[in-house]
Amino acid sequence: MGIPCIFHVKFPLSSLLGPEPSKRSEVYTVGDEEEWNADADFVSWSQKYKFSVGDVLRFTYVKGQHNAYEVTEDTYRSCNVSSGVLAKYESGNDQIKLKQAKKYWFICNVPGHCLGGMRFSIDVKEASATSGANSTSATITPPPESSSPLNSCKSYAPAVRWSMGINLMAFGILVRLYF
Repeated sequence: MGIPCIFHVKFPLSSLLGPEPSKRSEVYTVGDEEEWNADADFVSWSQKYKFSVGDVLRFTYVKGQHNAYEVTEDTYRSCNVSSGVLAKYESGNDQIKLKQAKKYWFICNVPGHCLGGMRFSIDVKEASATSGANSTSATITPPPESSSPLNSCKSYAPAVRWSMGINLMAFGILVRLYF
């Protein structure tokens, strides 16, 4: 009984800390520094980013000089708002949360602005957790099999694994509480 048992344990440390947090929501200022105005290239702007459910679009503009309409694809293509307007934003500092994974279309409805280029579409995807590539596993590798007395310790392995699992779980809870 004086010979210690060495056994294989593979336990992902990330499981101690719970599930990985999902992607944080981003706030995107439409047009970046140029904001929502006739001088910006919104098609290029919209293609620079990957939008996810939960992200927010911020339309910043001079109230009364512009507006932001969420529209259907047909209205986006024609710039005719006689039908197909899903929402109107006219405050000058509009924040629109992207609540669904779908295609969104936005235009400015001030005469001439939509046809002049103040329109864009985005494809919003489901929010996803960060990849599991950075999860860490602790591994203790076993010694090579032999007919030595070390093999007799296999009967203790389940109890030791159970005890180690409880200790690792307690450690994980403490880490979650303090970090």
